[in-house]
Amino acid sequence: MPASEGAPAVPALSMRGVSFAYAGTDERVLEGVSWEVPQGAFALLVGETGSGKSTLLSLAKPEIAPAGERAGAIEVLGTPVEELDAAASARTVGYVFQNPDNQIVCESVWHEMAFGLENLGVEQGEMRRLVAETSYFFGMDQWFRDDTDALSGGRKQLLALASTLVMQPRVLLLDEPTAQLDPIAGKNFLHALFRVNRELGCTVVVATHEPRTMLDYATCAFRLRAGRIERVEDTGELRARPVLVEGAKAERAAAVAPAPESAEPAAPAASLARAWFRYERAGAWVLRNFDLAIRPGRIHALVGGNGCGKSTVLSILAGARSLQKGTARIEAPSRALLPQDPRALFVEETARAELMEWARAAGYTQGDADEMLGELGLSACAERHPYDLSGGQQQLLALGKLLLIRPRLLLLDEPTKGLDVPARRAIARILRARRADGVTVVMATHDLDFVEQVADDVSMMFDGEVACTEPSEEFFRGNVYYRP
Repeated sequence: MPASEGAPAVPALSMRGVSFAYAGTDERVLEGVSWEVPQGAFALLVGETGSGKSTLLSLAKPEIAPAGERAGAIEVLGTPVEELDAAASARTVGYVFQNPDNQIVCESVWHEMAFGLENLGVEQGEMRRLVAETSYFFGMDQWFRDDTDALSGGRKQLLALASTLVMQPRVLLLDEPTAQLDPIAGKNFLHALFRVNRELGCTVVVATHEPRTMLDYATCAFRLRAGRIERVEDTGELRARPVLVEGAKAERAAAVAPAPESAEPAAPAASLARAWFRYERAGAWVLRNFDLAIRPGRIHALVGGNGCGKSTVLSILAGARSLQKGTARIEAPSRALLPQDPRALFVEETARAELMEWARAAGYTQGDADEMLGELGLSACAERHPYDLSGGQQQLLALGKLLLIRPRLLLLDEPTKGLDVPARRAIARILRARRADGVTVVMATHDLDFVEQVADDVSMMFDGEVACTEPSEEFFRGNVYYRP
């Protein structure tokens, strides 16, 4: 994909000889990066988990730049980032986080839209006009008065984008913006982003592990590797579907072969029967007359749109929430939950110490923890603070912490978000090995490639119920819209 012809001489984003090391370490995440993104581009930034993509983008936004030692020059539209005060930064460069909950600060949609403008001291009449125009542009008028904590994941991500763009930045940086969106919400978000780029003339730079869905919108692509940037001239490799498990279909066909007639069906490892749940007494039901049975020693995927209740089901199976009506039965002797935000599990100062937190109670050793670091590809990060890891590395670390306590029922909420293909392969290998040992896995995910290649059974949730539960191959054979 060639860069836009006739691009202005001053690039939207310019980096020259940029190096960076996090505070407390001499190891450089970035090493001599030189990079230019032309104005008006829709640029993709790809790279392995932990390669420094998020760090690189955040350095262009002084308010969120990580603590550490930086060398080199960074300019946005020809202005050094050090010379941008808060107001100039807001109007020049916007940033949308991977997790919108890390960005949304107000209780209502309308206040979130106005919040940044209020901080900039924008006159009330102009503020109302900007909020109205932006809300209409994104089709938000029907939920403009809603509470932010009641929004689906797709609407939260759209709100994070809209509340950034209402301040009219000329450059927009996004970190894995579709990682937590269901396939349909992700496509809608990308279409909105395309309109921002083409209709508003805003330069867009997206760090992503899922470039395939964005290539039709992009004008250029770059790869961050070994601390340096290179242009991706042939994007064919970015369009290829990832192979996460070799021979997955053949193995699954054997795994789901029907049992002999005389075999007694095994009792479910976990089940919900006629389950009803809501978060508030007067609130809407999240689950209504919900039935689900998880077969033991299987990998069972929950799929469905943002806000359909997948995370709620996991929290009930984990014992973190109780049903208002119905029955929850757990036959597995032990269980563990990987939450959607892995940082909820972190309390220690280093990744190695994090893995050792439960060692005494669970009976594993430092050698076991170090072996887990190696299995997850995190050995080089052992002495780094968990919060200084990339989002994908945090996901891996949290999963490793749970695996060390050897639960027989493993509950995973978006286990592959923010992970590159090699890391997703590692997760697939780990889960299949645990399944072979008789562990039951239930995962809520939007990663349909992972589901198609790794899961044994799939349940689609809709309107508070299970619309269907089928073996994975059968589920995808008959699906029209939920396809990898």
